[in-house]
Amino acid sequence: MKRCECSAVVFDMDGVIFDSERLVMESWLTLTERDGYEDMKSVLYRCLGVNAVETKEIFLEHYGREFPYEAYRKEASRRFHERFDGGRLPLKPGARELLAALQKAGVGVALASSTREAVVRQELGDAGLLPYFSGLICGDMVKRSKPAPDIYLAACELLDVPPKQAVAIEDSFNGIRSAHAAGLRPIMVPDLLPPDDEMRRLSYRIFRDLTEVRRWLLEEDKKQGEE
Repeated sequence: MKRCECSAVVFDMDGVIFDSERLVMESWLTLTERDGYEDMKSVLYRCLGVNAVETKEIFLEHYGREFPYEAYRKEASRRFHERFDGGRLPLKPGARELLAALQKAGVGVALASSTREAVVRQELGDAGLLPYFSGLICGDMVKRSKPAPDIYLAACELLDVPPKQAVAIEDSFNGIRSAHAAGLRPIMVPDLLPPDDEMRRLSYRIFRDLTEVRRWLLEEDKKQGEE
């Protein structure tokens, strides 16, 4: 298989660059299950890949409008950042190597994350990854959350690349839906949820990790090259 020809790569952040989604989920589960809220894990799965506004609405729809979402959000966030700020947030295997290889190859790179810009800049900065990105499009910078295509369309506009010439790297179902709707080639690297039939249909490729993605994007298969 020869490498993918593309002009740009757009990354999601949580669950793709950082191994953060399971840690955020742990923070929420510790608090809410203690207080007797059932079915919390399935609600959190529904929130994967969406922005803060949509996340709140999902919680209120499921548990009722009186659910103390803001109190839980603030405490879960406090616990998470207390543990992982300052460069302690673990990277996904192969993340730094892939970013460095894309930079060396001259491929444009942007971020399309549903997380707030302030948090994105802090976490990427703490990890020393900000210089790898030409620009960031974050959850509080677009009106509509994933799975709407807005965030990926904005990222392609920032990079001045047609969506069909860009690859999106995602872990969540909503992220794959968003990238596909925007016309990019969605690459799924599953994190918390394995791909289902819909994800296999919408994804251009599915890989186990970012090391496999790097080899596909930037290296030619030796056997194919010898034929």
